[in-house]
Amino acid sequence: MSDSVDHPEHYTFSSIEPIEVIEAWGLNFHRAQVIKYIARAPHKGKELEDLKKARWYLDREIMRLQKLNEET
Repeated sequence: MSDSVDHPEHYTFSSIEPIEVIEAWGLNFHRAQVIKYIARAPHKGKELEDLKKARWYLDREIMRLQKLNEET
């Protein structure tokens, strides 16, 4: 059964929801967003937009890591 708040259809296409993966893997915010947007992309009706959002968060995470490496 789908619930637009707790279990929206674009996240319940599988037996495992993206939030479960994010929590189990202990992902930080940027990486969690990447997983979320990639997982829902083909299911929410805005596939290209969601993939661009995923790329935006991935680029942010890459920049964060590059900055950390420069500081050390």
